[in-house]
Amino acid sequence: MASDGDLKAHEATYVSVTAMLKWGTVAVAAIAIAVILIIAR
Repeated sequence: MASDGDLKAHEATYVSVTAMLKWGTVAVAAIAIAVILIIAR
């Protein structure tokens, strides 16, 4: 099994990756809405 140090490093990486995915999804949605509004003009 992994040591506590490895688990803490893994948890920190997991939290940062999930945060990037969350904000990346928000950014892509905002860009998609902007593109749709531009095309609709």
